[in-house]
Amino acid sequence: MSKKFFVVLMAFALLLGACAPAASKSDVPAVCGTDKAGCAVIAKGSTVKVGFAGPLAGDYAAYGQDQVNAMLLAIKDAGDINGWAIEMVAEDDGASAEGGAAVANKMASDPAFIAIAGPAFSGDSAAAIPIFEKASIPMMSPSATNPELTAKGSAVFNRNAFTDEDQAKAASAYFYNEVGVRKVAILHDGSDYGQGIASGLEVDFKALGGEVVAFEAITSGEADYSAVLAAVASKAPEAIYYGGYNSEASVLVNQMKQAGLENVIFFGGDGIFGTDFLTKAGKNGEGALCTTMVPPASDARKKFDEAFRTAYGVEPGTITAYTWGSYDAMAVLLKVIKDVSIVSGEKLYIPRAALVEAVRTVKDFTGVAGTITCQQTGECNASGPIIYHVKDGDWVVVE
Repeated sequence: MSKKFFVVLMAFALLLGACAPAASKSDVPAVCGTDKAGCAVIAKGSTVKVGFAGPLAGDYAAYGQDQVNAMLLAIKDAGDINGWAIEMVAEDDGASAEGGAAVANKMASDPAFIAIAGPAFSGDSAAAIPIFEKASIPMMSPSATNPELTAKGSAVFNRNAFTDEDQAKAASAYFYNEVGVRKVAILHDGSDYGQGIASGLEVDFKALGGEVVAFEAITSGEADYSAVLAAVASKAPEAIYYGGYNSEASVLVNQMKQAGLENVIFFGGDGIFGTDFLTKAGKNGEGALCTTMVPPASDARKKFDEAFRTAYGVEPGTITAYTWGSYDAMAVLLKVIKDVSIVSGEKLYIPRAALVEAVRTVKDFTGVAGTITCQQTGECNASGPIIYHVKDGDWVVVE
């Protein structure tokens, strides 16, 4: 090979190399170069991953599975993201801070993971927020209700659930104004959710002029709370308010009679709503109250209820109070992902920072639980708490 021919050949090769990247770059949307978090890039044939984190095993598995079931219907209804299939990633975080952080790290490490409709509880959400913040992954929780979660200045955390503060105010007003209760004993399970809602009720009830005769923590997962109930009984409360979940709530109501508290009102937050409490408490649960959210009647809700019943053989809202909100949390995320994503060449591009901002500025999204409009803090709730009580073995609205 002559030296001249070799030089010409090398020049031609360099020319081809220079042209190839230029053609490839021309397919990349301009926004990917300006978006401060860059773009998620999903190749043809790959999936857009969205997720949920919550309890999927153990005492609280019903919470997580009910939410996942509703979200799967939202994914089915959404169809795809501009031609790309949607993949549901559901992870068990044990409803704990440690699990929440571990699952968030796992999800954030996947470049195809785009958004999470969750986590389910407040403690796991608090642990997950900084991880998803760093990865610019938007969150929409249908059930993490601790007020502090939206007070941290996070750009990625949003929720379409009402807050524990809302629940505490509703319960306090019911106690004081509707029933005439003046002396309340407050119990909680020590969790971010349970202690938070209990503390809120303490403040609100005292502000109305009521007296909090006891404020005690219990240990989750135990089968005997007779000692704490005996201590509470000595203070002669007219009502007990419990911040926590159905497993412990059912134990408490089952042991109230032995402690001499059979005529004392039992009231809990949305964490005790569902069939699990009814099954475990049986007749002892009769008359128990809780705050929860069931959406108003609408064509959208009717359609969803029929689809849920057909798919899972149970009425929505009987397992947990979060069925409708879980559908909406996933549905609104998918709608926003569709809106900001761009198809170019054989790839789907999703600008991450733009997606975070688009979720935070959602306005007038019509879900099955109502219209969702997000505030600057990430509060996107469609409606406030409604008070239910157990009547003839079922949860029904208090008239």
